[in-house]
Amino acid sequence: MIIDEKDCKSKIDALTYQDWQPLLALIPKIKNISKVWEWCGEDTNKEGVIIFPSFVPASIVSQFLEIVYTIPIIISFDWVSWDEGWKIASDEEFDYDGIDLVTKCKLITAIVRNDRFCAGALVSAFESGLILKILKSIEKEVNTKGTADSY
Repeated sequence: MIIDEKDCKSKIDALTYQDWQPLLALIPKIKNISKVWEWCGEDTNKEGVIIFPSFVPASIVSQFLEIVYTIPIIISFDWVSWDEGWKIASDEEFDYDGIDLVTKCKLITAIVRNDRFCAGALVSAFESGLILKILKSIEKEVNTKGTADSY
């Protein structure tokens, strides 16, 4: 499911601590994964046919995709023209705790949507630690919200 940009703040703010748990449960798995992809296929020439190898993302990547669409936190917006997001994502020193949940979800959306047009973009975001940084920041914010909701 994809949420509309007009409604995204209210829908994301309405998510409970429990709603976020499937996504946050991936954090330790992502920390411990050694390889986010594997080569498959052969690059040998058999009977004049060249078979190019390709990569297959690790199962954690498909789990992540399923969860972000199920919660849902994928936002319908013009991610291609979102210069702020591309600047944030390319800044290795960026402090993700300084942005709100909607912006974090927009970053996830931009990465996920970009992967449809640029194969490997999501895997690259896992390998660089970008996804982990965003998820850890979401976890901090949601934990704070969960604590406040319990009073």
